[in-house]
Amino acid sequence: MPMLGYGVFRVEDGKELADKVYFAIEQGYRSIDTAAIYGNEASVGEGINRAIEAGVVKREELFVTSKVWNAGLTFEQTKAAYAESLEKMQLDYLDLYLIHWPGKDRFKEPYRALEELYKDEKVKGIGVSNFQVHHLEELLSTASIVPAVNQVEFHPRLIQEELRVYTDRKGILLEAWSPLMNGELLAHPLLQELSSKYGKSLAQIVLRWDIEHGVITIPKSMTDSRIIENKDIFDFEIEPADMERLDQLDDGTRSGPHPDEFDF
Repeated sequence: MPMLGYGVFRVEDGKELADKVYFAIEQGYRSIDTAAIYGNEASVGEGINRAIEAGVVKREELFVTSKVWNAGLTFEQTKAAYAESLEKMQLDYLDLYLIHWPGKDRFKEPYRALEELYKDEKVKGIGVSNFQVHHLEELLSTASIVPAVNQVEFHPRLIQEELRVYTDRKGILLEAWSPLMNGELLAHPLLQELSSKYGKSLAQIVLRWDIEHGVITIPKSMTDSRIIENKDIFDFEIEPADMERLDQLDDGTRSGPHPDEFDF
């Protein structure tokens, strides 16, 4: 799974999104992340298939992720939701399929369905999103397959150290959604200082911070120049002392709901 992907949260379905997905792939992105609840799987699929048909990339070179909105779904309904996502995206398989939120004890049946999809070789990998340590412990008490990925809100103001230690111990990759806090982080004086020091944009500093923590990151942008800029984070390293300074910004602030309080 690539360490950097292209996210499409809060982007409307339509030609503009299809064009941006195509552009991102053309610029070298190989991981694309969407979800059923985003309502834009069709446009994401259109951009992907257009890139494949144009010879920009082969399907097997891409890593495509979507998520099931598991609000009370049964085992069979979860499998049907996966088939619906494939239909909308006009793809034969996904590389990663995630349970979007744990909810209040609503993840065991959907995850059992994901396990069957994986065992039947209909999906390359399965995982979860927004799971805290206690959700993962409960899931692993009955699961036969350890989630490959846990996608969570992660940025310098929410470093989730306990969760990172736990997932690392269990062999679960952590993936950051909202790595830039919807742009809120970019006004912070420390980021402005480090941007000048390293000759990189404020966003590039944060995305590189993700990478150096071993966390996969999926920034969203609908601006061509920023799509290009966000990818240019593999030619420098942040010094350990500066990584620590960024870590110290952690104050538990979330831009999205807390998983223990969100129940669809």
